[in-house]
Amino acid sequence: MSAIPPSPAGAGTVDAVVVGSGPNGLAAAVTLARAGLRVQVLEAQDSVGGGSRTLDLGLAPGITHDLCSAVHPMALASPFFRAFDLPGRGVELAVPEASYAQPLDDEPAAIAWHDLDRTADGLGVDGPMWRRTLGTLAEHSELVVDLALGDKRSVPPALLRSLDGLPVAALFGAMVGTQGSPAWDLPLRTERARALLTGVAAHAIGPLPSLAPAATGVLLGSLAHAGGWPIPVGGSQALVDAMVTDLEAHGGQVITGHRVRTWRDVPPARAVLLDTTAGAAADILANRLPAGLERRLRRFRHGNAAAKVDFVLSDPVPWRDADVGRAGTQHLGGTREQMARAEADVTAGRMPARPLTLVSDPSVADPSRIHDGLRPLWAYAHVPAGDPTDPTEAVTAQIERFAPGFRDLIVASRGVSAADMSKHNPSLVGGDIAMGRVTMWDMVARPTARWDPYRLGGTGWYLCSAATPPGPGVHSMSGWHAARRVLSREFGIQQAPHLGIAG
Repeated sequence: MSAIPPSPAGAGTVDAVVVGSGPNGLAAAVTLARAGLRVQVLEAQDSVGGGSRTLDLGLAPGITHDLCSAVHPMALASPFFRAFDLPGRGVELAVPEASYAQPLDDEPAAIAWHDLDRTADGLGVDGPMWRRTLGTLAEHSELVVDLALGDKRSVPPALLRSLDGLPVAALFGAMVGTQGSPAWDLPLRTERARALLTGVAAHAIGPLPSLAPAATGVLLGSLAHAGGWPIPVGGSQALVDAMVTDLEAHGGQVITGHRVRTWRDVPPARAVLLDTTAGAAADILANRLPAGLERRLRRFRHGNAAAKVDFVLSDPVPWRDADVGRAGTQHLGGTREQMARAEADVTAGRMPARPLTLVSDPSVADPSRIHDGLRPLWAYAHVPAGDPTDPTEAVTAQIERFAPGFRDLIVASRGVSAADMSKHNPSLVGGDIAMGRVTMWDMVARPTARWDPYRLGGTGWYLCSAATPPGPGVHSMSGWHAARRVLSREFGIQQAPHLGIAG
């Protein structure tokens, strides 16, 4: 092994380089720049933001589309973004009246309203259970977020700040244990409540029931009644632009169109942070990492996939149940049993007859996205990794299932297969939007089971992407965790910088 020695102080034109401009990479860059370091971000694409870009795809004049992420409960709840103060920077997070909806074939849809009591009242005999579980967790959402978005190596701070910490953590664990096991039906008696919780758990794109999807469902389900599931006004790009503006205000620089294939493509710096997949990190540092670490990075397993469809519509989606259209997100999969079967097919490498599909019309919360009477519709389906099939027809049929007449409103569409998702973002290998399998073990041991999952040996290089804890989601916490380690280990800066407006 030939390690890359860190450049001596003052060498080169920058102190730290970040490779990749997704939310994690930008969070790392902002943190380092605010600590007084000279920071440069290198981005292979011609636009900044990774999976949080909002672009005009040429489908209709004036209509923009979110390329990957569209709805952002984690951005509202994330400790990084709370400290960064998005509202103070002019980023408006519009919260829909209902967070998510689960339409069903043979009975009224189940709706997770932002208002907890309204949700519970609509769930009949399961309402009291919903209040006791997700309602309690929503009341203590800061602790729940700390449990979910920590580095998986330290005690969550909120756990120590309140006498309620241990009981709430125990409730969270009990919910995950129950919903992640074959006993998942026991606490809930109606199909509407079961399907409502399963639809949000399925964001993890994994077998149902299992522990990691259950944790996803409990976390996002509780946030639905805390801050809600907001949609950034103007699109996800608003989050990215706020971070870039702050980075540049503190002397940082973003260079687009600069692809990093090997370590030689990076200017001399004392620290380099990679907002990339684990495999890409191994390729960039080929033969310059400890041999065991390089092997483990290359063996890090990718998960199941999403295939994306962008629509332009002439009118709102004509949901059979009108309340479904008041939610910012719809989970289209039918009953709990139907969703579990579809996810099992995906895990087995088979295309489901009715793939679980997520849909969002951003104009529900942000009317500015409507232009000349036309509106964008965001959708993706869960499919096997690397599947080459254009998902447009499967997604259209799944929406039509719950919204008869939908086809008649389509003005334009663009389907992107799972195999092609990496064309606009190399980190989405085979359509894996989570940058790795979503299992409980892989959430802790991503990309490896080392005590410091961010540091790439003794090279001065670090991994700061969703391939490290806490994993997928637009929360920027992987970048923040990695940057604070870089400040401490590489620069001797023990105090994390202030991220707010006055900083």
